[in-house]
Amino acid sequence: MTPTILVVGATGNTGRSVVQTLSKLLSTSSTLSGHRILALTRSSNGTVAKELAELPGVEVAEQNWVEITADWLRQHGVARAFIASHNQPNQFAEESTFHLAALHAGVEYVVRISTTAANVRPDYPAYYPRTHWAIEALLSSPEFRGLQWTSLQPNVFFTFYISSAAELVKNYRKTGKQDILRLMASKDGPVGVVDADDVGTLAAHLLAEKDVSRHNKAKYVVNGPEDITGQQIVKMVEDHIGTQVKEVRYKDMSFVDQMAAQSSESSNVILSIKHAPETAWAGECTASTTSKEVIALAAPKGTLATAFQALLES
Repeated sequence: MTPTILVVGATGNTGRSVVQTLSKLLSTSSTLSGHRILALTRSSNGTVAKELAELPGVEVAEQNWVEITADWLRQHGVARAFIASHNQPNQFAEESTFHLAALHAGVEYVVRISTTAANVRPDYPAYYPRTHWAIEALLSSPEFRGLQWTSLQPNVFFTFYISSAAELVKNYRKTGKQDILRLMASKDGPVGVVDADDVGTLAAHLLAEKDVSRHNKAKYVVNGPEDITGQQIVKMVEDHIGTQVKEVRYKDMSFVDQMAAQSSESSNVILSIKHAPETAWAGECTASTTSKEVIALAAPKGTLATAFQALLES
């Protein structure tokens, strides 16, 4: 059976870059020689899924990853896997079930996406970093020693951090009017915001490593190459619209109120997301905290300017 590298969430924030990079590495990596890439998606008819299906060595399949079993992994010859789970309150139950299936199926290595490193601890106020801590604790237990794994702890993605700024510029160009600029960022707190594609590229290089044992049980901090403040984002917006921004609201997490109102989950749990950026506001998530292994293997390159331009063109 052809050995398979499974990519869960292949059309998501990081998954697309994982697939694209792995496809390129197939032709140059002796480790990946003879492997195929199985890219999972909820709909193979989507634009991104169709693009991925055209890449060398890639097969796209519709499969709900939360239903994957050990038998399914064996039947598809999965040797290594990538997973970027959702961050809903039931994440632990569903992602841990996936890892348990991987353990029982004899999967060699899993690369998973965690969250901001400074937040991954058992006492963090926001709920989902505690979930990531719990999953990493589970994978670190003696019972899981048969499954090698690496957890990537990326900082906030550009798409989340500056999308409101890009929307203001787009709307201003259409209407000549300004809305309130609502930023998750604080005014002065430096944050190493990272491009999701860079995180996917890093994951692909890990999956292509000949000896993954040196990355086993590693938790790598992944930030962008430069620190960004809210004030810099405002300046960038003003440069694009040619005038001063009229009203800025820093540390704006009001969107979480809307999430809580629309969710069937406990509002107390959902509202805890408001605490997620507190470590960034305190200056604990700078570019300098990136793990040295990340810099050596596939250093993130995405900058504020390039990310902002991409959002304006999307």
